[in-house]
Amino acid sequence: MKIYFAAPMFAKSDLLYNEMIVKRIRELSPDVAIYLPQENESINDKTAYADSKMIALADTEKVLESDLMIALLDGLTIDAGVASEIGVAYAKGIPVIGLYTDTRQQGGTHPQKIAALQETAENQFHYLNLYTVGLIKLNGQVVSSESELFAVLEKYVAGGAFHD
Repeated sequence: MKIYFAAPMFAKSDLLYNEMIVKRIRELSPDVAIYLPQENESINDKTAYADSKMIALADTEKVLESDLMIALLDGLTIDAGVASEIGVAYAKGIPVIGLYTDTRQQGGTHPQKIAALQETAENQFHYLNLYTVGLIKLNGQVVSSESELFAVLEKYVAGGAFHD
């Protein structure tokens, strides 16, 4: 199974987090091959040069070769490149698991948090673009923790489907 890992990759914290998650995925099964764009130095060595077409062609080719995409949704907004990759995957029927760990989603039933939604500028929750989330949910699912990601992924790799 080929997996594409779509994630922001410009801060050191992004790079380290991506490496950690991908290392654990690689340990799941010898039958899993995962593409982590930051490892493709031909287009992502930031001390070298790659133009927009080189980047688009290289990463799109890897998305299209994939059987599954894992997309990291955390950040102020979904990373623009990740959102584009999700769109390509959706258009080609490639399932996506979105990983969304933002802690502001905790306490979703807290009455004061719910009431605060009625006050201007007091939203206690984080917003994700619903179009992009919808593309994921139409052919995959969104999980809220690494442990949930690994559980869903193990089931999927073993031949299961989403929402079994």
